Amino acid sequence: MEQRINIAKIAPQAYQAMIALEEYLKSSDLDTKLYELIKTRASQINGCAYCINMHVRDAMKIGETAQRLFLLDAWRESNLFTEKEKAVLALTESMTLISKDHVPDEVYYKAAKHLSEKEMVAVIMAVVAINGWNRIAITARNPID
Repeated sequence: MEQRINIAKIAPQAYQAMIALEEYLKSSDLDTKLYELIKTRASQINGCAYCINMHVRDAMKIGETAQRLFLLDAWRESNLFTEKEKAVLALTESMTLISKDHVPDEVYYKAAKHLSEKEMVAVIMAVVAINGWNRIAITARNPID
């Protein structure tokens, strides 16, 4: 598949706006392994091969296990994820598929139960960011390294 457009090259200011959101998230209280789970799960749902490839590698570099990554799309049936991770993954899925059920109260409040308000903001913004990146990578057809 050939890349359609290089957004970073053509519109660096637009690309930098996305990078600024990533910088905020890196400086937040969000656990880095949880952040990689969020990015990988949303990318799986969106079918973004470029982002799945990147975030699985990034997750493994920081100590995430291959087993948990292999089972990420079946996290509900696995005992490998904590209640906090499950709540965040449910919120990630609901936000990624927002047109389906508009993030039900049950999903939101279950995540909020496990997160501080600052963590909740970071999780919400992380889901927003990765969904944006997925749409950029899929539309531009970013090549897989």
